[in-house]
Amino acid sequence: MEVITTHLNADFDGLASMIAAKKLYPNALMSFSGSQEKPLRDFLNRSAQTYKFERLKNIPLTQIKRLIIVDTRQPSRIGPFAECLKNPGLEIHLYDHHPDAPGDIKGNLEEIRNTGSTATIFTQIFQQKMIPLTEADATLLAMAIYEDTGSFTFDTTTPADLEAVAWLLKIGAELQTVSQFISHELTSHQVTLLHDLIKSATTYTIQGIDIVVSKINVPEYVDEFALIVRRFMTMENLNTLFAVAKMGDRIYLICRSRIPEVNVGEIASDFGGGGHASAASAAIKNITLTQVEEKLIHLLHKHVRPASLARELMSSPVISATPNISINVASQILDRYNVTVLPILQNKKKVLGIISRRVVSKAIFHGLGDLPVSEYMTTEFESLAPNATLADIQELIIEHRQRFIPVIERGIIQGVITRTDLLNLLVNDPGHLPKNMLDSHDQPSTERNRNLNSLIVEHLNRETIILLRTIGEVAHDHGYNAYAVGGFVRDLLLRQKNLDLDIVVESDGIDFAKKLAAKLGGEIRTHEKFNTALVLLPNGGKVDVATARLEYYEYPAAMPTVELSSIKLDLYRRDFTINAMAIHLNPDTFGTLVDFFNCQNDLKDQKIRILHNLSFVEDPTRVFRAIRFEQRMGFKIGKHTERLIKSAVKMDLFDSFPHAIEHKAETENLLDDRTKNSGKSFGYRFYCEIKLILSEEDPLKAIDRMAQFKILKFLHPQLKFDPRLQQILEDTKQAVDWHRLLYLDEPCHQWMVYLLALTARININEFDTFCQHFEVPSRFRQLMLKTKQQVISTSNILKKNPALQPSQLFNLLQDLTIEGLLFLMGMTKEESGKKSVSLYITRLRHIKTHVHGADLKKMGYQTGPLYRTILERLLKARLDNLTKTRQDEIDYLQTNFPLTRD
Repeated sequence: MEVITTHLNADFDGLASMIAAKKLYPNALMSFSGSQEKPLRDFLNRSAQTYKFERLKNIPLTQIKRLIIVDTRQPSRIGPFAECLKNPGLEIHLYDHHPDAPGDIKGNLEEIRNTGSTATIFTQIFQQKMIPLTEADATLLAMAIYEDTGSFTFDTTTPADLEAVAWLLKIGAELQTVSQFISHELTSHQVTLLHDLIKSATTYTIQGIDIVVSKINVPEYVDEFALIVRRFMTMENLNTLFAVAKMGDRIYLICRSRIPEVNVGEIASDFGGGGHASAASAAIKNITLTQVEEKLIHLLHKHVRPASLARELMSSPVISATPNISINVASQILDRYNVTVLPILQNKKKVLGIISRRVVSKAIFHGLGDLPVSEYMTTEFESLAPNATLADIQELIIEHRQRFIPVIERGIIQGVITRTDLLNLLVNDPGHLPKNMLDSHDQPSTERNRNLNSLIVEHLNRETIILLRTIGEVAHDHGYNAYAVGGFVRDLLLRQKNLDLDIVVESDGIDFAKKLAAKLGGEIRTHEKFNTALVLLPNGGKVDVATARLEYYEYPAAMPTVELSSIKLDLYRRDFTINAMAIHLNPDTFGTLVDFFNCQNDLKDQKIRILHNLSFVEDPTRVFRAIRFEQRMGFKIGKHTERLIKSAVKMDLFDSFPHAIEHKAETENLLDDRTKNSGKSFGYRFYCEIKLILSEEDPLKAIDRMAQFKILKFLHPQLKFDPRLQQILEDTKQAVDWHRLLYLDEPCHQWMVYLLALTARININEFDTFCQHFEVPSRFRQLMLKTKQQVISTSNILKKNPALQPSQLFNLLQDLTIEGLLFLMGMTKEESGKKSVSLYITRLRHIKTHVHGADLKKMGYQTGPLYRTILERLLKARLDNLTKTRQDEIDYLQTNFPLTRD
C-alpha cells in the first residue's frame, strides 16, 4: 500500500503537493494526517474539481509499504502516520522545502530543495519530465506558492518560486482564484484577537536583538490564527514575533522571523513542532500558558546567537602603547583617554602584553615609574576572533575573570572588549534580569541594532531617503563605513523634522566628501585641521561630513585634542546620550540604529543625561546645551547630570576659561600647536551657545533655568535675575511674539533682541567688554553697541514726551533696526511708549508720499537741495494726516512751495 500525506493542520502547500505527488504516484492513496486550515477546507468545499482523500481511520498503518511525505520531514508533524515508520521494509519518499532540522526523517528518495514552497519543487519536476497539467492543477500549485511566499514578500522567496509561477501562468493558472483564497480581510472577531495580541505584546532584547512575544487565551480553536499573526508582524514592522495562543485545552505557537540571528524552526522543534528559519509553528499539550512562555524565553537565550558579536561589541581603533615607553608615560595615556587597561603592541599590530591602571599605579607608588612597561606588563592572556559569540566573551570575562579581551585576526589586533562593554550589554538585556526586578511595562524598549527603515520611509521625504541611500552606496563602493549621527537620528526617533544631515565616516572624512560631491555634482569645502568637510548640493542642500574622532582634554575647560577613532568612540565623546546614536547608511546595513549606550531609553524617559562624569569639566559650554535641549524638547535634566552642573558652577569653570589655555601653557608647557589652535575658543563657543538659546521660540524658560543654576553671573557679574529684569524679558517676549504674528516678510535676529534685553542694565562700556569677552563677531558687536546707545536715548525721549506727533515719532525711530525697535518695546515701561513704537512698526514706517522727485522735475522745480526739503515736508504732512491724496500733496506744494514765474 502506498500513501501520500502531509503535515498536521495542512495548508495550501501541503494540499497542492499531495495532489502533485498523486501524478507521480497514481496508485497511492491521499490522506491527511490531521486537520486542515479553514481556507483549505473552504477551497475543497467550493472547488469544482473532485479530489479523493482516504480517511485516516480507514488506512491500516501496518500495511503501508511506501509512505510519500510532502512539505515536512518531522515525525511529530505527520500525526498517527509516524507509527508506520517502524514498518519493516518501509520505503519513504520525501518532498520538502524546509531546511534540515534535528530528528528529520530519512528517505529512500529525497527531493529537498531551497525554495519558498514545496509546490515549486513539484512544478520544477513537472517541467523537467514534461508532465501535463490542467488549468485547475496549475491554479492550485500557484495558490500554494503565493501562500507560502507571502505573495513573494517573505525572505524565503527564491527566484525559482517566481519562475515556477510564471510557467504555471503560461499553462492557465487563474490569479483571480488565487486571490480569492489567499487574500483575506480580517473578520471583526479576528480584528479583536489582533488587538489583544498587540496589547499583550512584550519586547525582550536578547543578545542585542529585539524579540516580541505575545500571548492570548481564547475558549475555542481559532481558524487562520497564522493570518492574524502575519498581519500583526506587518503592521508593527517586527523582525521577530512569537505568538502563543491557548485555544481550549491546547496551546499553539506561531513563530516568524525576518533575520538570520533568530531561526524560529529550531525553537519550534523544541516544542515538538517544526518549520523553517523564518516561519514555524507547534501545537503543545499538557503544559500551561505561563510554562510555555518561560520555556520560550529560555529557548530564545539558548538559540539566539548573533554570528559576529565580538566584531560589533569591540572598540576600535585600539588605544595602545609601545613596549619601550615608561610606566609614567603609560599612566598619562591611561588618564588622557580614561581607560583602565593598555595593550602593548609591537609595530602597532602584534599584542605583546597588557598593563592595567592598578599595576601602573602600584609601580609608580614604589618608585618604578621610569622603567619601561615591558618590565611589568602581563603576557599571559586570552584573545578572541572577531566572529566570537557572546558565550565566548562571557566565558573569558565572567568565568576566567579576564577584564580585557583583545580581538585579534591573523595576528593583528582589530579591537578590544572590556568587562564594561559586556555589562552594558547584559544589563540592557531583560533576559538577564531577575524576574522580581522586571515589570512588563518596564522593559527596556531598545536594542543596540534596531532597524529604522520603516521610520525612515514614514517620516523622511523621498529626496532625503535617496540622499541617504547614495551616501551609503558611495561609502560602500570606496571601502568606508558611513553613519548619520546626532540630532538627525534623535529627531527621527522622536518623529520630528530635522533636515540638518551630519555624516560620520570611519577613516578619511575629507576623501569621502570629495567622492560624494563628485557623485552628486556638488561642491566641497574642507577643514583640514579636523578632517571635516561640507558638501554643497546642487539643490541648495548641504551635508556635513566628519571623520570619526576621539577627543581628550589636557585639563579642565581646555580645548580638545582630536585623534582618529571609530564610530563607538566618536559617539562616546558627544555631549548627551540623546545625541549619541547613529544610523548605518551602507547598503547591507542601511537603516540599522547604532546605540552603544542605551540612549533610546533616555529619549523614552525624556531625560537629558551626560555620557561621563567629567563632561562639564572638559567642556562647560555643554551646560548651556543641556538647558537648551531641556527647554526646547520639554525634557528634564537627570538628577545626576543636574548635580554635575552645580559642581561645575562651584568650580568656577565658566569664569576661568578665558585664561585656562595661557595659564596651562605657562605653568606646564604641555600644549602643542594643534591644541592651541584646534577650533574656536571657548569664548566664541559660549557666544554660540547663548545665541542658540536666545534663538529658541521661548528663551525665557532657559534664562530662568540658567538663573536657577546661578550661571548668569558668569555671563556678566551685574546680571541679576530680579523682578525688573524678568519684566524686561517678558515685555521683550511679548514684542517678539507680536512681531512674529504680524507675518511680515522681514528678517529679525531674535537672539540679538533678547541679548540686548538680558544686558539692558549693563552700560555701554561694560556691554562692549562683554561682547569682546565672548568674541561676538565684529559686525554684530558694532550693531548692538549702536542699537543699545540709540535705544537708551530714544527711551528717555519717549518717557519725557508721551504725546509726540506721528512725524516726530517717525523722525525719532526711523534709524532703529527692527531688533532695536523690539528691544525698545521691551525696555519701555510706559504703555504710551509701547503704543508709539507699535504705531511706527505697523503703519508709520510704511507711509510714502504720492509725489516723488521725478514729479517735482516735471512740475518745473529746479533740481537741488530743495527737493530734499520739499519731500521731507510732504512726508511730514502725510504722516500728520494733513494730506491724504496726490492732489492734496500738489495743493500743499502750491501753497507752501509756489513756483515763481519768470
